[in-house]
Amino acid sequence: MNFQELRPTISAFKDQAILVIGDLMIDEYLWGNVERISPEAPVQIVDIERTEYTLGGAGNTVRNLASLGASVYVSSVVDNKENGSLITEGLAKINVYTEGLFKDPNRVSSRKTRVMAGHQQVLRIDKETKTPIGRQYENKLIDFIKDNISNFHAIIASDYMKGVLTEKVLSNVIKAAKEANKPIIIDPKGADYRKYVGATIITPNAKEAELASGITIINASDLKEAGIKLLKELETNAILITRGSKGMSLFKKDGGTIDIPAVAREVYDVTGAGDTVVSVLGLGLAAGLSFENAATLSNIAAGIVVEKVGTATVTIGELEDRLEERKVRSSKIKTQEEIMEVIQRLRKKEKKIVFTNGCFDLLHIGHIKLLREAKMKGDILIVALNSDSSVRKLKGKKRPVITYSERAQILSALDCVDYVVKFAELTPLTLIKKIKPDVLVKGNDYSKEEVVGKDIVEKYGGRVELIDLVKGKSSSGIVKRIKNG
Repeated sequence: MNFQELRPTISAFKDQAILVIGDLMIDEYLWGNVERISPEAPVQIVDIERTEYTLGGAGNTVRNLASLGASVYVSSVVDNKENGSLITEGLAKINVYTEGLFKDPNRVSSRKTRVMAGHQQVLRIDKETKTPIGRQYENKLIDFIKDNISNFHAIIASDYMKGVLTEKVLSNVIKAAKEANKPIIIDPKGADYRKYVGATIITPNAKEAELASGITIINASDLKEAGIKLLKELETNAILITRGSKGMSLFKKDGGTIDIPAVAREVYDVTGAGDTVVSVLGLGLAAGLSFENAATLSNIAAGIVVEKVGTATVTIGELEDRLEERKVRSSKIKTQEEIMEVIQRLRKKEKKIVFTNGCFDLLHIGHIKLLREAKMKGDILIVALNSDSSVRKLKGKKRPVITYSERAQILSALDCVDYVVKFAELTPLTLIKKIKPDVLVKGNDYSKEEVVGKDIVEKYGGRVELIDLVKGKSSSGIVKRIKNG
């Protein structure tokens, strides 16, 4: 995946007009602290300090789209009471077009109340309506969409099964989208997906895919069977099954199947992650991305929001930053020519460059300690890695145990390593002269006077740092122990 190809698409999000149709609701957060247990029952007492209201359900999809700079239209039915007023106010704050929003005096809009103690959700209370909207409001929604379909680049149907997306509404919306050649993305619910037939792409999670397909998903084979079955039955162009910590799986009408691994660093709260996925997926397709690239971008966005607490959104800046990180991580292994181009860019940004080198054949805890501490000496850590031929000259004919390609990939998987570059000589002196690192790092099994490149580095104002090694840990020692059984 060339992540650079996705950057222009993110910039183009602001040019997209997206319609969201579905169940709007209110998410209420009661934030407080827990300091004692109730004397009345074995439950926590939460001392509420503040209350927050945010758009929930399809409203979270709306929030994500607005946060990403899109022009957002909404079509739904809400009540004309407190919840409806909170929804209307929330939409107005983020400049959403609400001509397609209708108020039914006989309806009660859903509210989900979450009690939060610190950063932990301790209780959720739901007050909701699941009654389908009446024929009068079905016709209002359908007429609005038909009259305005030319204004939208894509349509997202966010179904929470609260009664807005009836079979009549969905069939007419899907038909209008297909006739206008607009992608329609469905975030589904329930076990009966027949009302979604003909949509462009449908995004169930793994549990939803199980229910809809009737196939228990235990392994990769079950997942593929379920995805292909849904693809055929629903006559859709693609099915994207979200799988939480296991990432996503994309099934395409042309027969292609693609697994996309999860990218979150730490998961704090998965609330609303599906809304983020469908939002970025819809924007990506509207901007002309393929299913694979749009799904990849939505996966990165989901990885950002699950690192936040509450029903969160993602911004363009966050997406661009994470995309840049992934681009760098996917291309850490550089030729000497490429590393010099990188160095030029780093110098312009006034980054402090740290340099170390070694064979790193059979990576062990001593290596990890050295690399982590080396990284702390500056901004960017470059590891010069001996070629296979130079390792043989240094260590003997039976080394390396692991080839250069494998060693380079292992090192590049470490967060503390920014770049890996090969050198074929016995020492990295030539490379040090080219890179001119600010800090040259070696283990303290050397004295500073013995460090190759010391005089060169100190001459232009750099410095040499020695790091304490882990006693008794060496690749040669590990090889010897293995040979001796």
